[in-house]
Amino acid sequence: MKASELLVKCLENEKVKYIFGLPGEENIDIMDALLDSEMRFILTRHEQGAAFMADVYGRLSGKAGVCLSTLGPGATNLMTGVADANMDRAPIVAITGQASLDRMHKESHQYIDIVGIFHPITKWNTQIKKPEVIPEAVRKAFKVAETEKPGATHIDFPEDVAGMDVNEKPLFVQFPFSPEPLAAQVERAAKIISEAKYPMILAGNGVIRERAADALLYFAEKLNIPVAHTFMGKGALSDNNELSLFTVGLQAGDYIASGLARADVIITIGYDIVEYSPEKWNPNRDKKIVHIDMSPAEVDAHYIISVGVTGDISISLREIADRARQNEANYSKALREQILRECEAYKNDKSFPPKPQKILSDLRDIMGEDDIVISDVGAHKLWVARVYPCYKPNTCIISNGFASMGVGVPGAIAAKLLYPERKVVTVTGDGGFLMNSQELETAVREEVPFVSLVFHDKSYSLIEIKQQITFGRKSHVNFGNPDFVKFAESFGAIGYRIEAAGELKPVLEEAFSKNKPVIVDCPVDYRENLKIVEKFGGLLIFA
Repeated sequence: MKASELLVKCLENEKVKYIFGLPGEENIDIMDALLDSEMRFILTRHEQGAAFMADVYGRLSGKAGVCLSTLGPGATNLMTGVADANMDRAPIVAITGQASLDRMHKESHQYIDIVGIFHPITKWNTQIKKPEVIPEAVRKAFKVAETEKPGATHIDFPEDVAGMDVNEKPLFVQFPFSPEPLAAQVERAAKIISEAKYPMILAGNGVIRERAADALLYFAEKLNIPVAHTFMGKGALSDNNELSLFTVGLQAGDYIASGLARADVIITIGYDIVEYSPEKWNPNRDKKIVHIDMSPAEVDAHYIISVGVTGDISISLREIADRARQNEANYSKALREQILRECEAYKNDKSFPPKPQKILSDLRDIMGEDDIVISDVGAHKLWVARVYPCYKPNTCIISNGFASMGVGVPGAIAAKLLYPERKVVTVTGDGGFLMNSQELETAVREEVPFVSLVFHDKSYSLIEIKQQITFGRKSHVNFGNPDFVKFAESFGAIGYRIEAAGELKPVLEEAFSKNKPVIVDCPVDYRENLKIVEKFGGLLIFA
C-alpha cells in the first residue's frame, strides 16, 4: 500500500473517529486515503479551529484528538491550538503535510522547519523520512499524547514519503498501567493529614483526567476536609456537596483564598501549577503540602512538599483515607455560605443590561447536570469559574493553562460531536467569539447544533480591567461588532438578541430546542468587574 494509506490504517488502529483539518497540496495523498476510511473528516475553515476541536475532544474523551494541516502557513496556523492542548494537558496528535525531502536543504516555496517550530509546544514530535517507520511513529504519538501528563504530539509527513510504497501494518495498541503508590508514602501522608488542624484540598484537572472523582468524594467525606477547585478542576467534587468551596484563583482576598491562607496543610490532588501558581496560596512558603498525583511535583520555591504520593490517584486517595484520622474542625462552613450567597445574589435581578452573575444563573437553571459549558477566555471566564456551579467532571471546560481566546466555538463543536445527546453551550465574549466564528459554517455544514452565548460589551474587558487597576484609564480595547443575529443567519444558523430584562432564560430554552447552531447576543453590565476588584483587592488571573 501507499504510505498515506498505512498512516490512515494506523489512525484507525488507534480508534480515531474524527480528524479535524484542512486539505492542501502536500497532504492530498492522505486526503485521498481518507475517502476509503470510516473515520469522519471534519473540514474546518481555519487550522486553528481544527486544533482547538482536537484539543477539546481530547480533554473530554481522554483519547487523543487529531488535527491535520498542510505545510507552511497551514502548519503554523495549528500552533495556537496545539500549544493550548499541551499546556491544558489535553491529548492531541497534530499531523502536518510537508515539502518533499529533496527540497528541504534549500530555500523552497512554503517550506519551513515545522518539526523545529513545534518542538517547544509538544511532548514529542518527529518527521517521517521512511515509510517503514509510520507504525512506530503513530503508535508513539498516541502513547505519549495520552499518558500522564497528557499533551500534544506532532508528526510531519513529507509529500514524497506519503506516495511511497510500503509493506507494514499497524502496531498492537498498548498503554502502561498506572503504578500503585508506595506504602511508606501513603503512611507519611496519612500522618501529616491526621495531625493537621485546618487541612484543605486543592483539586486540579488531574482528578478528572484520571477518573478519580469518586475517590476524591470518598477521601473528602471520610476525612471531613473541604475542597477548593482550580478552574480546570471544576466538577471534580460536586458543588452541591457541603465540602465544596467552588473555584480558587480569582481574587487576592477572595473567600476561598482566605480559607487557603488559614489552612496549615494543603492536600493538592491532580494539581498543576501551570494554571494557579503556588506563590498565590503559599506566599510565605510555610504550608505543609501533601502532593497526590500521577506525576512527581514540579520544582517551585513555593511548592516544597512535605510528602509526595505518586501513582494511581484513586488508589492513593482511598488508602490514605483509610489510614488517616477524620478532621474535627468545621471551619469551611462559613466560607461556603458566603460563596453560595454570592451565586444566588442576582438570581432575581431585573436590571438591564444583565449582570454576568444573572446571565450565568439563568443559564445554570436550564442546563442539566450532564450538559456541557465550554468557556472561551475573557472576563466572562472569571464569572463562569466563580458563580457557575458544576456538579460533574468535564461539564465545565475552561482553558487556564495556555488560556487562549477563540477556543469556545470550535470546542463546542467537538463537545457536541462527542456527546450529541447533551446540551452544549459556549459562553464567550464578543472578542473571543469573532476569533473563530468562521467555524459556525463548519457547524452548519456538519449539522452540529450548539448555542453560542455571547457576552456583548464591545471591549477586551479583561485587559480593560487590568488597565483601569494599573493606570486608572483604558487603552485601545474597544471595537465594533457585526449584527450577530444577521451574522448567524448569513451562515444558515439562528440568531437571537436579548433586548430586555427577563428575556434571556426563555430565549435560551428556545435556542436549545433548535436543531441548528444558535447565537444568543446578550449585552452585559461589566461594571461588576471593577466592583469585585474593589471588594477583594486585585485579580490574580493577571499574575
